[in-house]
Amino acid sequence: MIPRKIYETEQEQFRDSVHKFLKIEAEPYHSQWEKDGQIDRDLWRKAGEMGFLAPNVPEAYGGLGLDFRYNAIVSEEISRLGLSGIGFALHSDIVVPYLINNGNEVQKQKYLPGCISGDIITAIAMSEPGTGSDLQGIKTTAVLDGNEYLINGSKTFITNGQQADLVIVVCKTDPAAGAKGTSLILVEAGTPGFEKGSNLEKIGMKAQDTSELFFQDVRVPKENLLGEEGMGFLYLMQELPQERLSIAINAMSNMEAILEQTVDYVKDRKAFGKPISAFQNTQFTLAQLDAEVTAMRVFVDRCIELHIAGQLDTVTASKAKLLTTDLQCKLIDECLQLHGGYGYMWEYPVARAFADYRAQRIYGGTNEIMKLIISRKLLE
Repeated sequence: MIPRKIYETEQEQFRDSVHKFLKIEAEPYHSQWEKDGQIDRDLWRKAGEMGFLAPNVPEAYGGLGLDFRYNAIVSEEISRLGLSGIGFALHSDIVVPYLINNGNEVQKQKYLPGCISGDIITAIAMSEPGTGSDLQGIKTTAVLDGNEYLINGSKTFITNGQQADLVIVVCKTDPAAGAKGTSLILVEAGTPGFEKGSNLEKIGMKAQDTSELFFQDVRVPKENLLGEEGMGFLYLMQELPQERLSIAINAMSNMEAILEQTVDYVKDRKAFGKPISAFQNTQFTLAQLDAEVTAMRVFVDRCIELHIAGQLDTVTASKAKLLTTDLQCKLIDECLQLHGGYGYMWEYPVARAFADYRAQRIYGGTNEIMKLIISRKLLE
């Protein structure tokens, strides 16, 4: 691998702390969390104590005020260790920025300190049973009734849904206005009429709680509106580049780890009296994957640089999400093949990755949607 230039000594020291934390506080318990269907809530508070949650929250609200590289490091180390159930990226990279960028002072003071400490776990409720990636087609409504919004509808595939204390609900405050009628409303767990469905049983990412959410005549104060009414779709579009970059970062780190593990495996494993690494097919396969991963790493690191500078646009982020997750699935599949039968055994990281990371091409907008976004810009 070529040397990376985006991280300095301070960030690498932070990485060491994150890695040691995960090795001690998460890795030994991950298998049990997969059986439980969610991680231990204490991990959130421990991570908060270490400054690993939402490190970019401004100091005025108790945060560290750091740049996105620190978020990236947390995601990279979680993915490197294959700890797919830990929903810190969803919390720190995707949900909390909505509060930072669109929340009023009262909302920031009320929620951000808990988001940093781990006392408040967040989720964002976008997807619905009949809409998927079509955010303009959502049916959940929030009707203003005096000084309260009355929310009705349902959401699905909501990461952190079971444990979430605070959910940003994407809903229609003016169903006749299309995208311009979309708003974001904060709903706290325990609000009457707000129910969490069963923890959804997925192919992989079994330690990550993923839920259906139901809203039946849920009343929340008008003050729970995040930003301005009718601006929700614009806010979603503004935050999606960081979400898609976060997915790409996740993919890159996992690819590098699986490739490294596979290289070690083929050196040790023997077939027909010699190491698997001695076969030309193995050599050519790994060489091709290594070359593609190296090129992709350069692109993703450049995207991180652009994002820190406030220059990462939607199209470039969509390209990063599309290319990294497609390559990730290809790499995992080919590395599993090189493991032979052992690659299909759950105890091997490549088997877990095969199940866990197929979702990368689906969430954050399917890769087909990424192609639409790229092509529209290309052909305008």
